[in-house]
Amino acid sequence: MAITFPLSTPTNIGIANIVLGAESAFAISQSPFTFVQQVVKHPGERWKASISLPPMKRIDSEPWVSFLLSLNTVQYVSGVGYYGTFLLGDPNGADAQGSASTLPGTPLVNGGSQTGNTLVIDGCPASKIGYLKAGDYIQLGSGSSSRLYKVLTDTNTNGSGQATLDIWPALRNSPSDNDPVVVSNTKGLFRLSSNIQQWEINDISSYGI
Repeated sequence: MAITFPLSTPTNIGIANIVLGAESAFAISQSPFTFVQQVVKHPGERWKASISLPPMKRIDSEPWVSFLLSLNTVQYVSGVGYYGTFLLGDPNGADAQGSASTLPGTPLVNGGSQTGNTLVIDGCPASKIGYLKAGDYIQLGSGSSSRLYKVLTDTNTNGSGQATLDIWPALRNSPSDNDPVVVSNTKGLFRLSSNIQQWEINDISSYGI
């Protein structure tokens, strides 16, 4: 059976530890005479993650080993090779701290051609305080277009069920009007940072990844 991307992470064993990183592209120059600095912010912003799994026996480790090796199979689109992608989210951030996860309503992008670190949405319950809170996640797109964003400020909805979200990272692509805004079990698209994957097997046949 052909391997298709993006993959989902195995669910037989949960993640023991995850380090999430937020990387932004900046350039800085400094005068050697006055030490006056000039800082330029470039558009690049992306997530990074480092994951550790708990010690496990082979029967539980092999789905993860196979998952990692599957990501290093080369696929081709229009003759250009790329390494496989997978979907990942914050395990503790599956549910919003605000009421977005529990209230009815279907959040949607309100207006196309949006860019930058704000997103206007509608389709939310009207006049809700703390609909999304600082630190909550949203997802735009699905499958290979999945993008993960963190809400930076507490957000209320107005009387028409609209809200303006401050988000990180900046919108990589402008979503279309009425695109769905996912507020629960959010994930983004990731790829491996190295072409070398390894796992440890100790003297009691315990695997470490």
